[in-house]
Amino acid sequence: MPIATPEVYAEMVDRAKAGKFAYPAINVTSTQTLHAALRGFAEAESDGIVQISTGGAEFLGGQYNKDMVTGAVALAEFAHIVAAKYDVTVALHTDHCPKDKLDGYVRPLLDISAERVAKGLNPLFQSHMWDGSAETLADNLAIGQELLAKAAAAKIILEVEITPTGGEEDGVTHEINDELYTTVDDALRTAEALGLGEKGRYLLAASFGNVHGVYKPGNVVLRPELLKDLQEGVGAKYGKTAGSQPFDFVFHGGSGSTEQEIATALENGVVKMNLDTDTQYAFTRPIVDHMFRNYDGVLKVDGEVGNKKVYDPRSWGKSAEAGMAKRVTEACANLRSTGTKLK
Repeated sequence: MPIATPEVYAEMVDRAKAGKFAYPAINVTSTQTLHAALRGFAEAESDGIVQISTGGAEFLGGQYNKDMVTGAVALAEFAHIVAAKYDVTVALHTDHCPKDKLDGYVRPLLDISAERVAKGLNPLFQSHMWDGSAETLADNLAIGQELLAKAAAAKIILEVEITPTGGEEDGVTHEINDELYTTVDDALRTAEALGLGEKGRYLLAASFGNVHGVYKPGNVVLRPELLKDLQEGVGAKYGKTAGSQPFDFVFHGGSGSTEQEIATALENGVVKMNLDTDTQYAFTRPIVDHMFRNYDGVLKVDGEVGNKKVYDPRSWGKSAEAGMAKRVTEACANLRSTGTKLK
């Protein structure tokens, strides 16, 4: 069972939260980066999450018509086949989907999974993300309610982002400012609108200074201790016992985070951490090295014929996969998921 069933995905989340670890959620844009993610999880003996953004899905759909649903479905179907060769359990997730792309991405994918479930099959994806951070919180949560109901009916977990993550991801841009910090009031309004599991399970991407992309230390102030305030504020209102954590949090914009920042986030209920920028670089860097070292072989310089063995995509693709897989194993170690795979 390499692709998690709805029940197993719920168990994965529960285990992470109880064990104070998180799953790396690796963005993929091709079958090869999918293999790199799966390989990294397998080598770390960690279960994990593979995710596809709207831009990644559009790329996967091919440049002829750039259809996001086609790209996402094709990679998910491929994953269901090839993941069987890896001795870990993975969940498939779609990343950041803003309001203007819901009808061309998440809603059709929810419908596909609903049809599968009606036939007695498991959903194609295990979770989908609604990114309403560019909307007012009221509008964000209203759409979240609609999507949560559809997700629950299709046995899917919804991820919601209630306040902005800074930087840029697939055309969604937010400034780096004081709005990058979720308040207890934001969390209370979320719990009131979406419930705490009784309306359907969801993951919460709260903001504690997170920024997408690469940044130098000191340019961004992360406050993962803020997550504890959100847990306690909502827990107090809803009668949770001291120390309970009503939310399953997601850590966005984690590239460049310190070990201490990650550790604090894990202690406060983070069960999923997105990685994209770092794994993109880890995939591309070996390719660059190969091209520089084999310049006159990958190019037909001055009328020569080049060297087929070094411009064959397999010659540099293997090292690219290995480089990205290595970065995934490092992420598993940082997030304490190494060696925690389901038996």
